[in-house]
Amino acid sequence: MPGRKPGRRASDGVSDRADEFVKAFHGLKTVFAKYEKYLQVTADTREKYYLQTRSPSYRGGPLLFGAVIRVRAYVSFHLMPLYWDPSLAKGISANLKTRMQGKSCFNFLAPDAALFRELAQLTSRGFALYKRKNLL
Repeated sequence: MPGRKPGRRASDGVSDRADEFVKAFHGLKTVFAKYEKYLQVTADTREKYYLQTRSPSYRGGPLLFGAVIRVRAYVSFHLMPLYWDPSLAKGISANLKTRMQGKSCFNFLAPDAALFRELAQLTSRGFALYKRKNLL
């Protein structure tokens, strides 16, 4: 067929994107790994990873700290401390800001080591906020 490289199937692009999503999901999940000993993992599948407080810290129940969710079109990273204090987002790079969806969500199509490092710093500040507010 015209426009297609020899030896490649039309479905190869879908497979490549799925591989990138898997890598992005794993990389984003790794950002939360160091907090697992302080928080509780409530979902850990190939599509969902949720991390919440162990104590009943908000309205008598646990409070979501963060999540990584893989859907058909992207992988999202949710950092709930940004709801408690939007000023945590001050100073984030323009590149990370372009990934931001709403107040506390960042969407990715592929892994990005530099942006994942920046999210790790932001997550650390968010964890410190939860600690200061006795939400853990």
